[in-house]
Amino acid sequence: MARRGLSDKTDKPKDIKYVIKRLWGYLACHKLSLFAAFLLTGAGNICALIGPNLSGRAIDAIHPSGGTDFKAVGFYVVLMIILYILSSALSYLLSVLMIHITRKIVYAMRRDAFNSLASLKVNYFDSNYAGDIISKLSYDIDTVNTSLSSDLVQILASTITIVGAFVMMVSISPVLVTVFVVTIPLSVFVTGFIAKRVHPLFKKRSAALGDLNGYAEEMITGQKTIRAYSSEDEMIGRFDIKNETACRSFYNADYYGSMAGPSMGFINNLSLSLISIFGAVLYLFGNISIGSISSFVLYSRKFAGPINELANIINELQSSCAAAERVFRLIDEEKEDANDVVDESAVINSTDTALSHVKFGYVPGRTIIHDLSLDVKEGALIAVTGPTGAGKTTLINLLMRFYDPDGGSIKIDGINIRSVSRSDLRRLYAMVLQDTWLFNGTVYENIAYAKPDASKDEVIAAAKAAKIHEFIERLPDGYDTVLSENGINISKGQKQLLTIARAMLCDAKMLILDEATSNVDTRTEQYISNAMRSLMNDKTCFVIAHRLSTIKNADVILVVNDGDIVEKGTHDELMKKQGAYYQMYMSQYR
Repeated sequence: MARRGLSDKTDKPKDIKYVIKRLWGYLACHKLSLFAAFLLTGAGNICALIGPNLSGRAIDAIHPSGGTDFKAVGFYVVLMIILYILSSALSYLLSVLMIHITRKIVYAMRRDAFNSLASLKVNYFDSNYAGDIISKLSYDIDTVNTSLSSDLVQILASTITIVGAFVMMVSISPVLVTVFVVTIPLSVFVTGFIAKRVHPLFKKRSAALGDLNGYAEEMITGQKTIRAYSSEDEMIGRFDIKNETACRSFYNADYYGSMAGPSMGFINNLSLSLISIFGAVLYLFGNISIGSISSFVLYSRKFAGPINELANIINELQSSCAAAERVFRLIDEEKEDANDVVDESAVINSTDTALSHVKFGYVPGRTIIHDLSLDVKEGALIAVTGPTGAGKTTLINLLMRFYDPDGGSIKIDGINIRSVSRSDLRRLYAMVLQDTWLFNGTVYENIAYAKPDASKDEVIAAAKAAKIHEFIERLPDGYDTVLSENGINISKGQKQLLTIARAMLCDAKMLILDEATSNVDTRTEQYISNAMRSLMNDKTCFVIAHRLSTIKNADVILVVNDGDIVEKGTHDELMKKQGAYYQMYMSQYR
């Protein structure tokens, strides 16, 4: 299936209210800590706000012509020092508390995001780059963490400072406050204008980085193929294009976002100039003292400074909103079992399987399986073969409910699999795919993956049945040998044998083998087939194979083409018909 491109993520900015609402869901879990943070913010900023008032009183206590009250000046200065020290201490405690809160919030977000991945529909992974998903779990959540630990504190502190400074200015001179009737609306307009245009840019920036990570992840995992075809230059060229797109997205977001600071700085300086002019006029008419003008100027800086700081952190806020939105969209993606109606009384005892008029397509309007009907008796070995793209693996996807059919029904023991939870359904199966998957762990852990409580003897028995025991014994630490990422320190055939041993160990009623022996030699393939035949007693088995020699002993062979069963029967019966199966067999072994 085609993966979604960059344009799908950046078509238009989403509602920031959605991000705030979702984020509040995490913040609300720490109400007491947030309340304490609010108190620390308020106390620290109030201490800092008292300082300019004391400074003005100290200035008014100084008389150039004599009669200076040095005792009063000293008192105000000492009190200012104490208050500023206390304000700094409270700010330090606030920073520590916010780091503690954000650590818990980010932990919860990353946990929820990963848990969401574990329950998403399979088609989500078919249509999204692995690198982009990883970017959401790492870069985007780290961006939110930085914003919560610093920007949130700044917003709280700035809000209190703005309100407090405004109250103090009104108490000093209501006339001078009228200056802000012009500058405040201008600040709000400029901030809103810039924010509205910068948010989509930061959204594009996050998406471009995810696209770049996705491409890099694909190129790293495909190095052998790239080098085999001498496509290094092509790979580098494509990376340069994506890198240029990402850099341009970063530049545009930072460039236009950086306009906020200088714009607000100009407005603040304009405000200070007007205050100085009108303050001087009021002083000449005896309506205000020099100390009050000094205090008012300091308060105006405290009033305008936080507005300027808020404008400067628009970049971080926009980036954080875009990152948080991507994470929350991942968390809120429709889950695999979201619309299931499970019948708790349904119990599957038999593995008789029936497909009735099944219709399916990965993309709406493009049907792959048109009208498939099939009856499978318990314990039967069903082989499915046909040309590439005929719908063989799609049939397995439907049986495992990786996808649900668009029409018709699939029943096991007469029970529609839609009425059974996916976890219960999948526990019926052991599965071996052509694309092997091993994790970073010991050989023993990889084989026992589907049965963690398996004994060493059980694991060894499964390995022997899969004809991999002798190879394991030759490894440096035997079954305790640690496999590197995806088992790259062993051959592909050996990896497949390990996954076959894993399936053999799993005590399942049904077995699915999707080209499970495609990476082993013919002799080993025959050994495995014989071993599997004895282990598959009393199990219903579905085998997909292109090598027809591996399915000659199947109870029923299905030849699938264009999503329909075109032939059905045993090997001998199909050979006598001299139809599609006969032609395929003769083309392989003529």
